[in-house]
Amino acid sequence: MHIVKVGWFSLLAPRQLLLSRCDSVYSNVCVQDLFYRVAGRTAATSTCEPVIIRVPRRMQERIESVKQVKWTNPGKVATVKAGRLLIKSKNPVLNQSVAYTLGKFEELVLTSKGWKSNKSFGDYFTINSTQCAPSFFPDTNEDNKQGGQDGPRRTFDHFRLSSELVETLQSHDITHPTIVQLQAIPKLLRGHNVLCAAETGSGKTLAYLLPVIHKLHKETTDMEMGSEQTTRVVVLVPSRELAEQVTSVARSLSKPFGFRVKVIGGGSGVGSIKAAFSYGQPHVLVATPGALLKALRRRFVDLNELRFMIIDEADTMFDPSFVDMLEKILRQTQIAENVSEITGPARKAQLVVVGATFPGGVGELLGKVTDLCSLVTVKSRMLHYLMPHVKQTFVKVRGSEKVLELHQALKEAEPDRKGVLVFCNSAATVNWLGYTLEKMSLCHARLQGEMPAAMREGIFQSFQKGHVDVLLCTDIASRGLDTQRVGLVVNYDFPESHTDYIHRAGRVGRAGSSGGGRVLSFVTHPWDVELVQSIETAARRRMCLPGMETELQKPIKTFAHKSK
Repeated sequence: MHIVKVGWFSLLAPRQLLLSRCDSVYSNVCVQDLFYRVAGRTAATSTCEPVIIRVPRRMQERIESVKQVKWTNPGKVATVKAGRLLIKSKNPVLNQSVAYTLGKFEELVLTSKGWKSNKSFGDYFTINSTQCAPSFFPDTNEDNKQGGQDGPRRTFDHFRLSSELVETLQSHDITHPTIVQLQAIPKLLRGHNVLCAAETGSGKTLAYLLPVIHKLHKETTDMEMGSEQTTRVVVLVPSRELAEQVTSVARSLSKPFGFRVKVIGGGSGVGSIKAAFSYGQPHVLVATPGALLKALRRRFVDLNELRFMIIDEADTMFDPSFVDMLEKILRQTQIAENVSEITGPARKAQLVVVGATFPGGVGELLGKVTDLCSLVTVKSRMLHYLMPHVKQTFVKVRGSEKVLELHQALKEAEPDRKGVLVFCNSAATVNWLGYTLEKMSLCHARLQGEMPAAMREGIFQSFQKGHVDVLLCTDIASRGLDTQRVGLVVNYDFPESHTDYIHRAGRVGRAGSSGGGRVLSFVTHPWDVELVQSIETAARRRMCLPGMETELQKPIKTFAHKSK
């Protein structure tokens, strides 16, 4: 009670001191009157029941537990441990930890926000790898969920493939299928037309070659093949380098069965194409669209008994530079519209379309040769996402300083003795950069589309075998080529689209390679910055690259609906 009285009095006292001396008597009377009123109110409320404030039981338990922790560790100071960084910037304020993900409506602050300014040269940021194993290998739980069983990860034996195929895979230390192989192989064995979309380096080539070779072997043992040998499988690829690579894999798988595999690539004359069919038609033909059209026009090859039509690297094959030739080839092929049409005397061919990215015109063209409803889509969950096991660095650098930065990066990569791919946007830049590196006494090779076919032949194989560690190239080397020995990709010229960036970065961290590798990108022009900002945004928000998140079924269903 005294506290209340003193409080009221202390509030009133300063105010009363401001009164004039002539009113001092009156003010004293007022103060005394107010003092007695407050005392009377306090005495009146003291007779009422006291107000009781209870603490919730759960809160009491938490308080007690905190007290016990503090009592057991009285001298310990609470600290926040620094976790791994997802984004590491030159400015530490812009770093982002792995454990933190930006919300959908949370304000985004980018390291590359001011990179269009000339003052930003020398700035950089790195998207660190967040896991060791590639995302296209399933863990045990995911594998069991797909297989419907308990126990260890599945092997290729579970597909009931030919024992010779499984032994061939084991001889190359390939025992466990990737996610895309787990999804695609059973559907192809059942006879479906398949649209397969998966990230680069995830094993798409084996995903379609294994069921194809198995079914060819089954036809041979069941005596379903005619007496006259005809081409049963056609694999269409955009470049001669990729054609040679697919041919090498197909020959390895076909060797136990004696199947003949031939390749005809771009830039080949009529004489060399004719020589490929000098001993009859092969069981498996790997070709570029231009070379196959030449063979069809001169009737070197017959597609009447075709069992499989496979289109690899769909984003390039459906590009305007190839789409007209591709349509002419598909119109000369009888594609099955349902599973029942792949059996019997008038059987038709299964259609397989494979790629890491798909352009918008896929459904329009395929709708002209088959029923779009017959296409079964196989899509990996990390499609169009940045690879989490690959370290990716972006550096804002002047154009005049890129050669010195490249020289430094190549010198740092020398002790690893791994391959280095340096991508340029034009053949002229490849040639100029090659002359510059020669003056610096750096051994390298060059690969670009304007080279004659005779010069291009064998360059990539030499790089794969380790005869040279540095390969300067255009995007001709970014599609489908297997680069397991590559440890570093350098974007000397920044790619022009998200699609090109995905394919270039996909040359490292592939299935079967050791380590995730890294990507180094030089950012010079203002138009490069917009692409970098979208990539950084996708990394910080843990989302797929913008403009590529549309489901593959949507354009196909849209065209199918319009055609009706």
